[in-house]
Amino acid sequence: MLKKFEELPDDARLWIFQANRSFTEEEVAEINIRVSSFLEKWTAHGKELAAGFLIKYNRFLILGLDQTNGGASGCSIDAQVHFIQELEKIYEVDLLDRMNVSFKQGKFIAYKDLKEFKKMVKQKAVSANTVVFNNLVNTKAEFEEHWEVPMLESWHSRFL
Repeated sequence: MLKKFEELPDDARLWIFQANRSFTEEEVAEINIRVSSFLEKWTAHGKELAAGFLIKYNRFLILGLDQTNGGASGCSIDAQVHFIQELEKIYEVDLLDRMNVSFKQGKFIAYKDLKEFKKMVKQKAVSANTVVFNNLVNTKAEFEEHWEVPMLESWHSRFL
């Protein structure tokens, strides 16, 4: 069952998929349709799951699950991963690689592999105040408070 992301409770479980490039406006429109269709049919043990999503900065796909009436199971998580892999193939984009970092550089979103990001920290090309995206947040409340934060307030701070 598709819900508006804004209507999900604060304790809704989240998954954040970071793309290695920005989506075009046309791709975002298509992805909105594909994700809506997937979430309308998403189930766990035959029971509908209440979920919503956001696409932020044309680069992040955020799926949220209202666990009030039931959470995701192994099979429903597998279905989600297969769906994301399908998006990767259709749009020739990487959404599942967790060894990359996205951060703000002015009004742009930069994307670097972890090794390159560590080099940038060492070279002082990024600082403790650089805004990073903490894709490890687990709930909607954490997302709203701790997703887009200065590096000093994120797990990224270990590189400082």
